[in-house]
Amino acid sequence: MNDSKRKAIIARLAAANPSPRTELNYSTPFELLVAVALSAQATDKSVNAATARLFPVANTPEKMLGLGEDGLIPYIQTIGLFRSKARHVIETCRLLLERHGGEVPQTREALEALPGVGRKTANVVLNVAFNQPTIAVDTHIFRVGNRTRLAPGKTPREVEDKLVRVTPAEYKLDLHHWLILFGRYTCTARKPKCADCVIADLCEWPDKGARG
Repeated sequence: MNDSKRKAIIARLAAANPSPRTELNYSTPFELLVAVALSAQATDKSVNAATARLFPVANTPEKMLGLGEDGLIPYIQTIGLFRSKARHVIETCRLLLERHGGEVPQTREALEALPGVGRKTANVVLNVAFNQPTIAVDTHIFRVGNRTRLAPGKTPREVEDKLVRVTPAEYKLDLHHWLILFGRYTCTARKPKCADCVIADLCEWPDKGARG
């Protein structure tokens, strides 16, 4: 795929959704960090249902740490891997208080030093909470990057690096929102909606003609 086609794809996704936002519910960087950590291998809907009960009770590192693992688990036990996530969230709260004055750090290095926070989670927090032009690659974006040939790669990091290279600066802040929503609702894993796709004529997926 050449750069002009890549730019056209991104421009169409931007035009179709000029003001994208995460579907996770949050009101502070800390709430976002917790929500993203809980969302690994879980749906945003299930996380939002849990945090709707959790955040009114504990929406700061101090309050969350006060719950402890045993107190946190009842709020998140409907989410996959809830025991390990509870452990990571509580330890993260302790480190936020010890190292960062209770604030969510604004650097990748500091975020990735927190338990359970990998590159994808750090990218989401940096982008959504702090308006940094990072590109978080989840399963949807990995699929879209490879299927359309917008940014093919064997690993999420390869796809991320390609997207960073080929995306015009004015689109980088919102790109991961456009791609995740596109992958979630149009370019789905099993039955992609090619007949309704705004980039169907630009996509280089060889099977798209048989889908709809």
